[in-house]
Amino acid sequence: MSNPALQAIVNHAVRQTLADFAPIQLAPDDLAVTLVDLCDPARPEWASHRGDVLIYPASVIKLFYLQAAHAWMERGQLADTAELRRALHDMIVHSYNEATGYILDLLTGTTSGPELSVVDLAIWHERRQAVNRYFSALGYTQININKKPWCEGPYGRESQAQAAYEPRRNWLTSNAAARILMEMATGRAVTPDRSRQMLALLQRDFAQPGDLDPALLASGVEDQARTFTAPGLPPTARLWSKAGYVSTHRHDAAYIELANGARFVLVTFTANHAGEKTIISALARQVATAMAAT
Repeated sequence: MSNPALQAIVNHAVRQTLADFAPIQLAPDDLAVTLVDLCDPARPEWASHRGDVLIYPASVIKLFYLQAAHAWMERGQLADTAELRRALHDMIVHSYNEATGYILDLLTGTTSGPELSVVDLAIWHERRQAVNRYFSALGYTQININKKPWCEGPYGRESQAQAAYEPRRNWLTSNAAARILMEMATGRAVTPDRSRQMLALLQRDFAQPGDLDPALLASGVEDQARTFTAPGLPPTARLWSKAGYVSTHRHDAAYIELANGARFVLVTFTANHAGEKTIISALARQVATAMAAT
């Protein structure tokens, strides 16, 4: 349900962020923002800026593979093993692409590897659509969730399928990312117990040492608990989130609880300024200040 007061918060936060980053020519089309107020979880209220625009999601897509894995386990289509749990942890807590590729292989019955014949590639691609079909049945539209995230790739049948079939990339809207996080936060993602399990992996304690060890941080990998949305929040806030970044995009999908009882989802997608690390936290600070005053 839309809410004019909530929309005013988003509009102000976007305007202020654009003004703050005018020196680097941040433009309205470089941002997509969705805010969901969960003060009444039974009647969530929504507001957005370009919330229905398709954007490359980077590692935010891993939220969808997380839920799909729990749905498959709930239906008995995927065995709940220690190795699966290790991969889910590493996919979300550390954002490892290798773990994500393993999860997608399990979900779809596909693997990466050498190129395939046209016939075999069509069969492979149909299987790879399993996660898309699942979320489509839940009412998600205008998204694509069938690619592995890569550091250097793709190669072989992955690049072959990318060339042969549209869309060629994963796509999300900030609204779609907000919906999945909202449903995890309100216990509606698969089951209440599985929603709690998913949230446990997303919890970010930004008052403590972060998610990554010093060697990884020194290599340039970023800490989801200490950058992105977190610097814009008061120290008494609680945060659950999944970030994503590549050379062109920098995103965060966050569920936030404030000391005054405010509960909300804030998804911020940015394009063309991935090297500027403070845009997301600057916008989050505007929203958190407004939500703390409600």
